[in-house]
Amino acid sequence: MTLEIKNSFTYVRRVEKGVNQPAETLRLGSGSCRDFAVLMMDAVRSLGLAARFVSGDIFVPHHDTTLGGGATHAWLQIYLPGAGWVDFDPTNSIIGNRHLIRVAVGSNSDQALPLWGTWHGAMHSFRSLDVDVSVTEDN
Repeated sequence: MTLEIKNSFTYVRRVEKGVNQPAETLRLGSGSCRDFAVLMMDAVRSLGLAARFVSGDIFVPHHDTTLGGGATHAWLQIYLPGAGWVDFDPTNSIIGNRHLIRVAVGSNSDQALPLWGTWHGAMHSFRSLDVDVSVTEDN
């Protein structure tokens, strides 16, 4: 299923909040990593398997074709009897945790917020927030 999503849909990096519903992702034929994770979660749940949403980062080695690097990435985990929770990244057709760095897990995308907080102060005092994540490989 991960390979079919990777080959049949166009990946689009989207910075807007929220996740498209699976029907919208199917209609558009494209989506972000969040959209692909939710689409596959819906599909495997319809087969009776437990699935949960994962948010984190993906390590992208130099000259790699991995999509979703340089920003927060999303994928899903499926509970497989005998194996436990297994990572599936439909954006890159990855099965297992190769290059996937888990930060938050939830039963849906709203419950898997990797970063959150509250600003106390005058609205004009806060203009923006930038987060930079750098993942390096241990040699």
